[in-house]
Amino acid sequence: MADAFTIQLPNIPSCVALGGYGEENLKLLSQQTGANLVLRGQELLISGTPKQIEMATRLVRSLENLWSKGNSISSADILTARQALESDRQGELQDLQRDILAKTRSGHEIRAKTFHQKKYIEAIRKRDLTFCIGPAGTGKTYLAVVIAVQELLNSRFERLILTRPAVEAGEKLGFLPGDLQQKINPYLRPLYDAINEFIDPEKVPNLIERGVIELAPLAYMRGRTLNNAFIIVDEAQNTTPAQMKMVLTRLGFGSRMVITGDITQTDLPHNQQSGLGISLQILKNVEGIAFCEFTQKDVVRHPLVQRIVSAYEQYEK
Repeated sequence: MADAFTIQLPNIPSCVALGGYGEENLKLLSQQTGANLVLRGQELLISGTPKQIEMATRLVRSLENLWSKGNSISSADILTARQALESDRQGELQDLQRDILAKTRSGHEIRAKTFHQKKYIEAIRKRDLTFCIGPAGTGKTYLAVVIAVQELLNSRFERLILTRPAVEAGEKLGFLPGDLQQKINPYLRPLYDAINEFIDPEKVPNLIERGVIELAPLAYMRGRTLNNAFIIVDEAQNTTPAQMKMVLTRLGFGSRMVITGDITQTDLPHNQQSGLGISLQILKNVEGIAFCEFTQKDVVRHPLVQRIVSAYEQYEK
């Protein structure tokens, strides 16, 4: 007969946080430890062999900073905690869980969920130019926007510039209704969504009109020098080498730039090299530039997204 151990949870929000949507977290905890985890009221029952119970208990306890406050727990949180236990990095894990990057207008706490994300955040804070590559859902752009908005609100920069290449602009934008701003909005929607979590959406148009926030296609950067600005270049895998060189040389005094992209998901014509891929080779030994790389283990969206990314990675090997 299997042994069993019980952990008493403090309240219902902690049960919801630990269990996850559809008890996905309990399933993942079970998968990671071999133990069986069941929530009954405010009691977490852990059963299995003594070794399985010990591992599951340690893993659950290592997440206590999160579930005890009712903070949502993602699959990335669980996998990072498991990694920390295996590599004796519990101290780093506690720091990661306690370091609140920002709070959304609704009060949701934003923080790094993986060690790679923490390294990325530190790089953005310390370097004037940071490259980050990795698959969808790893927080590349979102975390950069979070930091940029906080820096803007704290008056460390005068402007926030978010840009991305509109690779289909040559033909398809012409068929969309409205003026130019309305035509390019679909390409910039993910950036708007992230900004709206921290700034009242009713105030954003005024900030855009005053040039405090600028969301524009990459082509709009040509011929400019961007001083005292926080610049984020999103979807950079869709830049040509010439476009990448152009935007990198826009960096002015008192500015910071973050380049994000997924070099496995380029929308460029098959015979066109990605400017992001080329720049990584050219600049890899240039002092003062940070390079960060995420993997499918850093995916912080729905657990299914992580499995999809993993499946594609296996297929493409």
